Amino acid sequence: MGYVTKTLWKLTICAMLVATLGCSDSKEKQQKEQKEQTLQDSHNTRHNTAKPNVVILATGGTIAGAVDSSLQTTGYQAGVLSIESLLQSVPELASIANLESEQIANIDSADMSDEIWLKLAKRVNALLKSSQVDGVVITHGTDTMEESAFFLHLVAKSDKPIVFVGAMRPSTALSADGPKNLYNAISLAASPESKGKGVMVVMNDRIQSARYVSKTHTLNVNAFASPNAGDMGYILDGKAFFYTIPAKPHTLQSEFDVDKLDSLPKVDILYSYANDNSQVAAQALFNHGTKGLVIAGSGAGSIHKNHKDMLKKLIQNGLVVVQSSRVNSGLVIANEADSKLGFISSYDLNPQKARVLLMLALSKTDNNERIAKIFESY
Repeated sequence: MGYVTKTLWKLTICAMLVATLGCSDSKEKQQKEQKEQTLQDSHNTRHNTAKPNVVILATGGTIAGAVDSSLQTTGYQAGVLSIESLLQSVPELASIANLESEQIANIDSADMSDEIWLKLAKRVNALLKSSQVDGVVITHGTDTMEESAFFLHLVAKSDKPIVFVGAMRPSTALSADGPKNLYNAISLAASPESKGKGVMVVMNDRIQSARYVSKTHTLNVNAFASPNAGDMGYILDGKAFFYTIPAKPHTLQSEFDVDKLDSLPKVDILYSYANDNSQVAAQALFNHGTKGLVIAGSGAGSIHKNHKDMLKKLIQNGLVVVQSSRVNSGLVIANEADSKLGFISSYDLNPQKARVLLMLALSKTDNNERIAKIFESY
């Protein structure tokens, strides 16, 4: 083979190699571009700019509970399913809003803690600062939902919708109420009409303000009501109808800020009852670091004299005592003599909500008169 022929042959081989490699590079580039486009299309589908953006923060509860039998609505394990599983069970949610979800906790709400409250509050505040988030839904067990909701009502720093939702029956039940409640909650959080109304609780198509709501039945799906204020509104086919708005300060109007708090002051609750001898418990709690005590008194906040004599001494030693009632509606206003002794009125806050407000008040001051003014305001 001559020199020219060999050279031509080599050039032909090189050209073929370049073409092959070029095609390979081109094919890889094309595949990469297609993959990126697919991801972008998926993102665009998930985040349709025509729909509001709602973040769901999950904490567990009955709504995420499960049991072997579909006929069983008691004896289940709460906080079993992940938030992703809950969302997948209601495909209609995709038509309401662009959804993101986070698992904050997965517990029975009877085990709710200050640590989870602070984590939840800080996460809600961080999310709602973003212009890309229009509202937040919090899935929660019903046992302590009124307490968590009221806590957020006082410390959230946004007028965007914040909605608590739960279920009275586990997800495995034949007539589980969780899916409809979740649909309603996301609809409520996605609605512009929900803005500026503070934290809300939606259960069984009823919208309640976190300020007034309480759990009023142990098992019935219609378990939440606001005895002193009535329903805040109603939700039908995903549309909210509002009747009232909360009159007391909340969210942006509230003076409480937990962003720099790592813990909350220790506050406990004691009941007053016939032949009450819980004065020993009050002393023991004070000795073990309790800063505030809420008394669930009888009637309009009455406290048995055995208990009251001890509380007077503890108030003089720095314990803050709030009078509430074990009755589920009405006002508690300390009489003039009790006020002079340092007892603080809870007004229409039930014992568990009075405890939440007292914790936050004590995070700002231990002055009894100042705390009394806080209860009068909130």
